[in-house]
Amino acid sequence: MSNSATFDAVVIGGGAAGFFAAITAAEQSDASVLILEKSSQLLHKVKISGGGRCNVTHDCAEPRELSVNYPRGAKALIGSFHRFGPAETVEWFTGRGVMLKTEADGRMFPTTDDSQTIVDALLDAAAAVGVQVHTSEAVTSIVKTDTNSGDVFELQTTAGRTYAASSVVIATGGTRVAAGAALAASLGHRLEPATPSLFTFKIKDPRLAGLSGLSVDPADVAIAQSRLRSSGPVLITHTGLSGPGILKISAWGARELAQRGYRFDISLNWLPDADPAAVIDEKRRSDAKRRLSSRSPFESIPKRLWQRLVEAAGIAEETTWSQLTKANATQLLDELTDATFTVVGKSTNKDEFVTCGGVALDEIDFRTMQSKLVDGLYFAGEVIDVDGVTGGFNFQNAWTTGFHAGSHIAAR
Repeated sequence: MSNSATFDAVVIGGGAAGFFAAITAAEQSDASVLILEKSSQLLHKVKISGGGRCNVTHDCAEPRELSVNYPRGAKALIGSFHRFGPAETVEWFTGRGVMLKTEADGRMFPTTDDSQTIVDALLDAAAAVGVQVHTSEAVTSIVKTDTNSGDVFELQTTAGRTYAASSVVIATGGTRVAAGAALAASLGHRLEPATPSLFTFKIKDPRLAGLSGLSVDPADVAIAQSRLRSSGPVLITHTGLSGPGILKISAWGARELAQRGYRFDISLNWLPDADPAAVIDEKRRSDAKRRLSSRSPFESIPKRLWQRLVEAAGIAEETTWSQLTKANATQLLDELTDATFTVVGKSTNKDEFVTCGGVALDEIDFRTMQSKLVDGLYFAGEVIDVDGVTGGFNFQNAWTTGFHAGSHIAAR
């Protein structure tokens, strides 16, 4: 290949949003489209997401209801979801032979439980409409110039090549890796600071030690000296706490918790839907001679965690229900409904990275995903200051914004 080539559109980023924009533009027109991916891997986040199953979207048809799952970008996305939301996403994939299933919590996965199914569908769709893909080729600069045939973008890459295009989509993912954000800034866009979102809490506490893999569903989580609250399953890990209840509060509190240096106290109510005081009183009567530590009286609390909470309340292992003192019962209720844990840092959610921050929302037309500052420049996915909680919402943002960017490019 020569060191210079011209395309109708160049998409920067070979992830979910980038592929969806490229496929849509090529399917809806005869546009020539090139995807440039700086790494050697395409669709890497799709591959690793959902524990390798790929949480494609969420079963939520109402745009306003869907939008509340986005700590940043909720209002801007409502109109976009009206035109392309989860129902259209499901139709897109089923139309290409990918069947999806809905789990009890609304998350949607391929029936194969294999993210490679989604990867293959996107790769096949791109190939079918002639989208060209170059890996290990990063864009180092974009310049818009006037020519006899109109305005064009000139892109320089690490491969020493120059590309010309009338439309460019920046879909480089979260601005934790600043390449896409830097390109947007070079074209005059304002950036909101990048901050990790959807992270787990590092906690060193004897109540959790050695209990990795146990979960409680549901639990209420609250950040001390803050209005941040969430509810959902909480998972004990080898480094602390995770699960949807933790990940949701980390998303909503992304910037506040970063300002705290990821060091703060949380309180946990392990039994938000129960009346533990009434259960304890009943156990004193019905199981008077049974040891407290022998069995958890709450279905949602695993036996080993129950034993730790009993111990933390200062109750001896051999104590029976009839021997439970009023003071110890009060301490046990505190451990069950208002247990304080000290967070000493954060960890990523498995191998997934989500960030808030990116191109400012008020500089993008969310009907088309086109820049309000630079005609022919589009954005899709996490490079925008949009992020969702766990449950398929970040991928839905990728499909929605990629679709609208690709559709407008095709219309041009």
